[in-house]
Amino acid sequence: MPFKKKTSKPMRRRRPRGRVTKAAAKNTTESGLNLRVDELTERIDIVLPEVTARVAALEHLLLELKLCRHDDLRRARQFVREQEA
Repeated sequence: MPFKKKTSKPMRRRRPRGRVTKAAAKNTTESGLNLRVDELTERIDIVLPEVTARVAALEHLLLELKLCRHDDLRRARQFVREQEA
């Protein structure tokens, strides 16, 4: 059987592999920021319970050593809430 002659296809220019397009660069920047935000959120989730426990321990010591009263602590918490708002 005779061989079929291959028809030449129009040559396409391929994008070099090392280059990144503007859209891809934007996506990598956004994904990098998302990773950093996720890492910070994870760190906060780990540290926050420890800080809360330390504050509670300090409050306990203040009450035990009679350096302040329970009402003083309640007013201090209320002051902090007002500052946050």
